[in-house]
Amino acid sequence: MCAALLVQRADTGEAGKLRLACPDGHWTHWDNPLPVVAALVEVEGRILLARNAAWPEKVFALITGFMERGETPEQGVARELKEETNLDADQVTLIGVYEFMRKNELIIAYHVKASGDIRLSEELVDYRLVVPEKLRPWRAGTGYAMADWMRARGLPVEFLDWPST
Repeated sequence: MCAALLVQRADTGEAGKLRLACPDGHWTHWDNPLPVVAALVEVEGRILLARNAAWPEKVFALITGFMERGETPEQGVARELKEETNLDADQVTLIGVYEFMRKNELIIAYHVKASGDIRLSEELVDYRLVVPEKLRPWRAGTGYAMADWMRARGLPVEFLDWPST
C-alpha cells in the first residue's frame, strides 16, 4: 500500500509467526490457503478422470477449480464441472475437506453424479471413464478424497505413485 519493500515480521498476535509485511505496519500478506473445489464425477456408474494439458501423458485426476465470489462450494463444483466437461451436476454430496500444502490450497471434495455429453474445455486434453473398482488414488490432495470415497463403498484402496515429470 505504501510501496515499501515487504519484510519478514513477527506477528505479535500469533506467538511470533513470521509473515511478509510492510515495515511500518500498513499491510500484512496473510498467505492463507485458497479454497478449491474438487469433483469425483460419476457418469452412468463410472468415474470421470481428466488430464490437464500441462500434465504428463498418463496422469489423470479429478475435476478441480477455484471457487468464485458469491457462490457456495456446491455451486462452485457444479460450475467447474459444467465449464470443464459440459456435464450437469445432478447430485452433489460432500466427501470431505483435504489439505494440499504444496500449493497452499484447501480442497473441498464432492461426489457428483452427473449427466450430459462430455465436451472438454481447452484446459483438459483427454478423459477416461473408469469403473470404481479399478480406481487407483494418489497420495496427495484429491487422491485422498478418492480413497475416502472408495473406502465408504467398501472398495479396496491401492495407491499409485504420481509421476514426477
